[in-house]
Amino acid sequence: MFMTISTTGTPERPATDLGFLLHKHPDKAQTFSTSHGTAHVFYPEASPERCTAALLLEVDPVALVRRGKGKGRGGAPDAALASYVNDRPYAASSLMSVAMSAVFTSALRGDCRAMPERAAAPLALRIEVPALPARGGAELVRKLLAPLGWARVDAEPVPLDERFSEWGDSRYVRLVLEGELRLCDALRQLYVLLPVLDDAKHYWVAPDEVDKLLRAGEGWLATHPEHRLITSRYLSRRWGLTRQAEQALELVRLAESDDLDVESVDNAVDEATDTPERPVPLAQQRRDAILSALHDAGAARVLDLGCGQGQLIQTLLKDARFTEIVGVDVSMRALTVAARRLRLDRMGERQSRRVELRQGALTYTDKGLRGYDAAVLSEVVEHLDLPRLPALEYAVFGAARPRTVLVTTPNVEYNVRWETLPAGHVRHGDHRFEWTRAEFRAWAGEVADRHGYTVAFTPVGPDDPEVGPPTQMAVFTLAESDGATGGKNANEREKEAKAA
Repeated sequence: MFMTISTTGTPERPATDLGFLLHKHPDKAQTFSTSHGTAHVFYPEASPERCTAALLLEVDPVALVRRGKGKGRGGAPDAALASYVNDRPYAASSLMSVAMSAVFTSALRGDCRAMPERAAAPLALRIEVPALPARGGAELVRKLLAPLGWARVDAEPVPLDERFSEWGDSRYVRLVLEGELRLCDALRQLYVLLPVLDDAKHYWVAPDEVDKLLRAGEGWLATHPEHRLITSRYLSRRWGLTRQAEQALELVRLAESDDLDVESVDNAVDEATDTPERPVPLAQQRRDAILSALHDAGAARVLDLGCGQGQLIQTLLKDARFTEIVGVDVSMRALTVAARRLRLDRMGERQSRRVELRQGALTYTDKGLRGYDAAVLSEVVEHLDLPRLPALEYAVFGAARPRTVLVTTPNVEYNVRWETLPAGHVRHGDHRFEWTRAEFRAWAGEVADRHGYTVAFTPVGPDDPEVGPPTQMAVFTLAESDGATGGKNANEREKEAKAA
C-alpha cells in the first residue's frame, strides 16, 4: 500500500515544513511496526519549493490471517482461499488507516509545538493513492470527497488486464486530491473514508469505533451530505453502533445550528475593506465573551449549566485559572458526546480532577451546585417554556447562588440581518421564544431584584446601531451587602418561585 502527501512552499515558508507537521524528518527514512506489517515513511523529494512525504505499508499476509480474516467480519469472502489471496498488501484500505493512526498520531490531532501556526493554517496539498478499492466506483469517490473542500478530486479507474476485460470495470481507482486544507483535516478525512470506500475492515468493529469515527469526523462529518452512508460503512453496517453514531452527529448539528446563520450572512464582510474574510463564528465570539467575563469576576470554580457537548468546558480547561469546572445537562446523550470531545477516558489524573459532568434538570434544585464562584447559562433559557423559567430562576439564583451568573440568549431584533432566516422564524426549531433587548433587560432586572444581585449587559458579536448585537449577555453579580442570604430569606424566595 502506498500514499504520498505533497506540498509547495516559498523561501519564507519552505515546503519542508511538512516534516515538522508530520513529525518525520525529511532527511531520514523511518520504519514503524504495526499489528499487520511494517510502515515506512520517507521523502522522495524535499526542497523549499516542493516536498513529498510517502507512506509505504508492507502487509504481512500470514499475520493478517492469524489475527483475523483478511476481508474482515461482515465482509468476508465465501472462498477460504481469499484469506490468503487478496488485495490487502496492495490496495489502500482500513490497514492504511491503522498505519496512519500509528505513524501520524500528532499530525492527525493537529499538534505541532514547533510550528503551531503552520498546523492551524491551510496548506497547498496534493495527496495521491495509486490503488484505492472503491465499491461504488469513481462516482462514489467524488461524491464523498468533493464536499470536503478539495479543489480537485480525480478518481481514475485502474483498468483490468486485457485478458480479463470481459469481467467489466475494475473496482480500483487512482486517487489524486488537490486543494488548500489543514493537514490534520486531510488526514482525518482519509482515515475515515479509506475503509468506507473499500466497504470492509480487516478487524472486528467494536463499540470504541464510534468514538474513533466521531473524533476523526469532527468538523465535517455531521454536515456531510452522505453522512449516513459513511457512518454505516465505517461501522460495518452494525445497526446499533450506526444508530449511536447518528444520534451523536444529530446532537452536533443541533448544537451548531444556532451559529450556522452568522457564517452565511453576506454583510458580515467588512465593507470598508471589501475583504471577503471568513468571520469569526458567533459561537466562538460567545465563548470569548464568557471567558472574559469570568476572568473579570475572578472566578475559579465554574458551573456550565446546560453544557451540551462541552464546547465551553473544552475552552475553560485550557485556562489554568479555572480549577474546578462542572458541566450539567439533562441529556445523557449530550454528556456522552461531551465526554468524548473532552477525552475524559484519556485525561491525566491531575486534569481530570478539574472537570466533572453530571446529569440534572436545571429546573430542580441541587445542593451539590452550591458554593461556586460562577455559573454560565449559555443559550439555555430560550429552550425552556416560559412557565418553567421561574423554576430555573430559583434553582440557580435562589438555591445555588453563585457569586456571578452569566446568561446569554439570542437577540430577536437581530434576526432581520440573517438573509437565510425567513421572517418571523426563530433561529432554532427548539427555541420556545427569543427576546428583544428590552424584554431581556426587563426579565434580568426582575431576577436581580428578587435575589439580591446587580446586573449589567454586554453585547456579543457586531453591535448593529439599529437592531443591536446577535447575542445579548447579562452579567449578574451577587450584591456585597446581600452576602449569602440575599435580599429575602430562602423561604420567601422559594414561595415566590412556586407562586410564579
